[in-house]
Amino acid sequence: MKKTIVIATANKNKIKEFKQMLGDDFELLSLEDINFSREIKENGKTCSENAKIKAQAVYDYLQSNMLEYDVLADDSGLFVHALGGEPGIKSARYAGNHDDAKNRKLVLDKLGDGLDRNAYFECVLCYMNEESVRLFTGRTFGTITDKEYGKKDFGYDCIFESAELGKTFGEASDEEKDSVSHRAKAVEALKKWLTPTNPNFSRFVSFNK
Repeated sequence: MKKTIVIATANKNKIKEFKQMLGDDFELLSLEDINFSREIKENGKTCSENAKIKAQAVYDYLQSNMLEYDVLADDSGLFVHALGGEPGIKSARYAGNHDDAKNRKLVLDKLGDGLDRNAYFECVLCYMNEESVRLFTGRTFGTITDKEYGKKDFGYDCIFESAELGKTFGEASDEEKDSVSHRAKAVEALKKWLTPTNPNFSRFVSFNK
């Protein structure tokens, strides 16, 4: 029987990425699948704090509805050295709302012709069930380009040139991005934790009946 995990997002692109990275061993549900429509106030100061806040909110909702699913929440951000770490945890709303194009433009406008364009993506996953709360972190490094390259349908992908790939995430295939992305690295750490060979597996991971 596949393990069911609720991913604490309604973002279809994120769900797609998680399905690609976690493979067929798990059944993944979105917030829409569990009829969760509450606004979660992400008022943490770090990605770790926000991931915990999201996981707890969804876990409490499941408990109140007698649903025994584990929860996986993530928080991620783009951290640009020359901007003092901005947009950071405010990446999704950097320009004031969830407009990816405006967010990218603001980063490019603030950097201008600056020579220091070093940046990294960070992703923190929070895995929560009745037995445990676990955090997994992944980072990927690169630079901010001078303009947009490749697909422009997801976040900052088309202005972030991966040091490992030598191209922007917007130009990379899904397989290429998944091999080096911050989320992929965090998920890989999670998968190692979830493996049945882990001596703590039976204690921290309970399969749904």
